Amino acid sequence: MALSFDLQDFILRARVLKLYRQALRTAKRAPEHARVELKHTIRQEMEKNRNCKEKQRIRFLISEGLERLKGLDEMLDMQGH
Repeated sequence: MALSFDLQDFILRARVLKLYRQALRTAKRAPEHARVELKHTIRQEMEKNRNCKEKQRIRFLISEGLERLKGLDEMLDMQGH
């Protein structure tokens, strides 16, 4: 069965993957004792929404993910990581 993507699907998928990579890179900055759990949580969040097909919902999740990532990034900065 071949999946057909329109341009919008392709762009959304690219944005999701970019967010995932950014989150994993940010997790590498976390203290060692928290790193594994943080990566696990990131993976769980991605998997939980893996089968979402609603474009509006995907856009919302990306936006929410970026906000959460920004908060994590700021927290790590404040902690000096």
